Amino acid sequence: MKMKFTIEKAVLLKTLSHVQNIVEKRNTVPVLSNVRIEAANDGISFKATDMDTEITEIVDAKILENGAITAPAHMLYDIVRKLADGADVELVYPDEKDQLSIASGRSKFSLSTIGVEDFPVISADALPTNFEMKRDELKDVIDRTQFAASTEETRYYLNGLYIHPKDEGETKVLRIVATDGHRLACVESPLPEGAANMQGVILPRKTVAEIRKLLDDTDAESIKIGLSDSKVRFTLEDITLASKLIDGTYPDYERVIPTNNTKILELNVKELAKAVDRVSVVAERTRAIKMIANKNHVIITTSSPDLGSAIEEMEAAYDAESLEVGYNFRYLLDILAEIKGETAQFSFSDSSSPSIIHDTSDASAIYVLMPMRV
Repeated sequence: MKMKFTIEKAVLLKTLSHVQNIVEKRNTVPVLSNVRIEAANDGISFKATDMDTEITEIVDAKILENGAITAPAHMLYDIVRKLADGADVELVYPDEKDQLSIASGRSKFSLSTIGVEDFPVISADALPTNFEMKRDELKDVIDRTQFAASTEETRYYLNGLYIHPKDEGETKVLRIVATDGHRLACVESPLPEGAANMQGVILPRKTVAEIRKLLDDTDAESIKIGLSDSKVRFTLEDITLASKLIDGTYPDYERVIPTNNTKILELNVKELAKAVDRVSVVAERTRAIKMIANKNHVIITTSSPDLGSAIEEMEAAYDAESLEVGYNFRYLLDILAEIKGETAQFSFSDSSSPSIIHDTSDASAIYVLMPMRV
């Protein structure tokens, strides 16, 4: 099947940057290292998959002959990235070597190919639940939760975001949760129309990371989301990202959110983050810092027998009994980075129980941080 088209370098590079992200660097199945390129009447379709996630993007080009072939995704991306800016790129299959030809100006490359008949397709299933989310809203809930998802493969069901509808009194919300057992992030968004009857699903960490990159690279105001009990599909104008869901049961995360934390501490977020960052220089090995809450002020301290010690003191609103609690400073900084208001509210039960951290400007987000022995 012949294929021939001419496309702007900038358009081709942007598309290849999206699809090559899905392709794993090492593959035992050769065709999974390739991008599927098809020239048809409605444009050029680029498709890549790792058998769990699949991306398809359709772009405009000057099509001279319709056809389809697959070629190495990372190599094609690297070639196009190094071509002269502002140039047009011509892709032809087959060339005189029976390969895919990439030509631009005085540059010409030929790449080996694999036929499209060997390329797998994963996104054909019907998805009964369909709704839309605003782009900025979806970006926001991902940013405020994905850092807390686990990276340990042993507890694979924690390797993503748990999304489900939830009744909050009279109001229905969409709740997004992530936890790795050390910290938990839980945020809420208005329940989109069409999502009320959806089952709780776990979006894989890789899928979440890829859709987050695409959200920065699209002009779409809203994103269409389709769900079944095993798959999810995101549609952003001419880009479709489909993925398998994590097949597992998410734990009862509400059990680890304390309900009797009555000691309340409020601090300036930026000042606290800077203080923690400074003392962390000494805590780099152990990652352990200690927060000591006293009336109207807090001491943040760490010590290491090999490296020395550090102490920071700052004003705070606190009038309960003195309390010492240890934290992993990286986990604390991750949470503070997602607090949008000027102040963060910590609530404690005691030094060995989980702490709750609230953004005082946004009641829809709650963070839980497990203490650390210091």
